[in-house]
Amino acid sequence: MAKIRAAEPLAFRSFKPETLRGSPGFFRVGQTSSGQWWLLDPHDRPFFVRSVAAVNRYGRAGPPATHRGVYAVAVDQLYGYEDPAGFARAALQRLRRWQVNTLGPWADPALAGSGLYATVLADFRHAGGPVIHAHGVNLPDVFDTGWTGLCDLHAAQTAAAWPPGLIGVFTDDALGWGPPRPDRLSLLQVCLSLEPNFAAYHAAWEFVLAPHGGNLAALGRSWSLDLPNREIIRQRTLEERPLATAGYLRDHERFAREVAHRYFAATAAALRRHHPHLLILGCRFAEPPGATVLAECVYPRVDVVSWHCHGPDFALHAEVYARAAGMPLLLTAAGLSNERFRAAPFKPHSGPTRLERMLRDGRKALTDACAHPSVIGYEWARWADEPDETPPFGTGLVHTDDREAVEHTELLAQINARAERLRLRAARNA
Repeated sequence: MAKIRAAEPLAFRSFKPETLRGSPGFFRVGQTSSGQWWLLDPHDRPFFVRSVAAVNRYGRAGPPATHRGVYAVAVDQLYGYEDPAGFARAALQRLRRWQVNTLGPWADPALAGSGLYATVLADFRHAGGPVIHAHGVNLPDVFDTGWTGLCDLHAAQTAAAWPPGLIGVFTDDALGWGPPRPDRLSLLQVCLSLEPNFAAYHAAWEFVLAPHGGNLAALGRSWSLDLPNREIIRQRTLEERPLATAGYLRDHERFAREVAHRYFAATAAALRRHHPHLLILGCRFAEPPGATVLAECVYPRVDVVSWHCHGPDFALHAEVYARAAGMPLLLTAAGLSNERFRAAPFKPHSGPTRLERMLRDGRKALTDACAHPSVIGYEWARWADEPDETPPFGTGLVHTDDREAVEHTELLAQINARAERLRLRAARNA
């Protein structure tokens, strides 16, 4: 392995003043004169986020389950149910050994005040309004008359549980924006097929009919589709037959942009009003949502674009997000393992093995992320393996019995320790 030489620390004067986002004395993000984006701590010292999500005693990337899972039972046996600080002390010791500097969403409250930075999830999708959840679309109904008010109320109420050392807030996690794909229904078609009690159903039909004076037949001609009534679209959706004509796709792009505008405008207004000093870290895209959605996911509605990074897909997706948004990027739900390694057949007469490929590809993705000019950090997907995962292809840094997943932690600790130096070297060699 190549040795990384020490580099001169990055001075605050290296940052272009017009690019700084956030309030002085709080966490900020800015771009240097060489084009690199960095986070800045409250003392204006640049740093790279090295985060882990879901560091908690129940082992879930989300709220606690109604029943205690395998990991929660193991933690109770090891540290005791009556002493939550026992788990927190052990977890913090491990995190520091692995060179982690930030707690991601769903962290155990007992870790608050540990000296680590933190990011949290606002979860506006569950603020109390209707949610569209069908055919891969998973979004709040932003056309509902109560949407903006619920966002404001939700932002005001959630702050009490937020920890100190808070970098910023993710608006949501893994929203499904329904971009057009040959094998899946897209956002506009799903909204046109909702039940009439959804405001998005009426908004979608008004949106597509308005340019044609409300004439359904004219809309059908525009879409190159026989459209005698609205039920044609609903039936096609039930049969999971995607609309994909040029006319439909044009309307879809316009509609998707309107949905994105309403979502990012309302969430930003609520967070800026109640938490003006916190960075808005985006909505943790599960997949590229399309250029029209990304065109609305920009400053000042968000300060950073975040997305789920699935290992070997880093280079491709980083360029998609960097080109479309021109924003600083934060990788979330990252890791070494994914389905392609778990499902790949073992070939005894050829190499490398699945484990070797996982480690090789994971190392490349994380080191490339450290050097990418737009990336300000990464977040490991989860603290503990899922119950149905089998080592060494789990996603956690500990297994379900709380043993350390050394196949992940040794590599992660090594890259974490070198992250800033890798980044500074990349700037020097640019």
